Amino acid sequence: MNYLKKLSTGIKEIIFPIYFPDATRGVIRTLDSQDLNLVGVEGVVVNSFHLMSEPGPTVIKSLGGIKKFMNWNGLVASDSGGFQLLSLVYENKSFGKIDDNGVTFYRDSKGKKDRHVLTPEKSIQIQFNIGADIMICLDDCPSGKATNEENLISVRRTIEWAKRSKDEFLKQIANRKIIDKSLLFAVIHGADDKSLREKCAYDLVKIGFDGFCFGGWPLNNEKKLNQDILSFTASLMPDNLPKFALGVGNPKAIVDCVKIGYNIFDCVLPTRDARHKRLYVFDKNPDDMDVFSEENITDFVYITDEKYVRDPKPISAHCDCHTCKNYSRSYLLHLFEIEDSLAGRLATIHNLRTYTKLIEILRKNVQ
Repeated sequence: MNYLKKLSTGIKEIIFPIYFPDATRGVIRTLDSQDLNLVGVEGVVVNSFHLMSEPGPTVIKSLGGIKKFMNWNGLVASDSGGFQLLSLVYENKSFGKIDDNGVTFYRDSKGKKDRHVLTPEKSIQIQFNIGADIMICLDDCPSGKATNEENLISVRRTIEWAKRSKDEFLKQIANRKIIDKSLLFAVIHGADDKSLREKCAYDLVKIGFDGFCFGGWPLNNEKKLNQDILSFTASLMPDNLPKFALGVGNPKAIVDCVKIGYNIFDCVLPTRDARHKRLYVFDKNPDDMDVFSEENITDFVYITDEKYVRDPKPISAHCDCHTCKNYSRSYLLHLFEIEDSLAGRLATIHNLRTYTKLIEILRKNVQ
């Protein structure tokens, strides 16, 4: 496998593969920046739409950008807001409308009535005000139930919006006199239609970007990783540039996508599962694993199961996180039962360390 192992930029050297947990609103819920550093997180993903709604990009800019706002020294990638077309507008027409100019949201990020217009240009302006290291062009992310005609429109809009995004990106660099510029990624759409994926990729590569993303829903109708279309899309991306598998995934999905060439991953699963009492544990000592040949990478500990009431063991014997070194399964179950906020913090620390440990192993194994 000809795998891109690192990227030297004006920002910093990025080592691949890399996983970014979702700090959607500028926070990994229950954790601070010290917690993130201790578990080995190197970057986070924030969301332009949500930060546009609250506290607002001008507030973040006035405070020195998202990194100073969060007290975070790692990488920051900013989602353009395109996924909100799928999760909000396409799923609920009362939330907004989309046309060739951009997206009009009728509600804010908390669902309250408000009006926000998000164009490709405005999305880039917001991402500059946020101060992201990796910016993503606004894309038209259609529903998994979209018709062929709707997917055609999505590809056409995505390409046109990418052109407008890049023009605005270059304009912002010139106006702000930026030397160490951020990276701009474009998103490849086309659903399961390989000819549409090919057209979208061809036109985006011709425009020229610093990296490319898999766009759309990464699961098939059986809710399993759609390896065929993920692999095909990765093959359309230049091998000398980063390949971002947006929304992927669980540990096994990350391993499978590294096999087919993806370098960057983001997903809400480990942090959300932690808050819902579902903890990731390696099946065996991860340092002894051949992760590319393992059928199962991790299992789950459902920490509030009755069998853990008197269990003195850590969540995992193979984990070196703060939680596993200091607390028992019994104590964590107790914290969840009494609904203490420490439960979410300790569980999230553990799940994120499982992910960063997986990344460490993958870096040793990629050729």
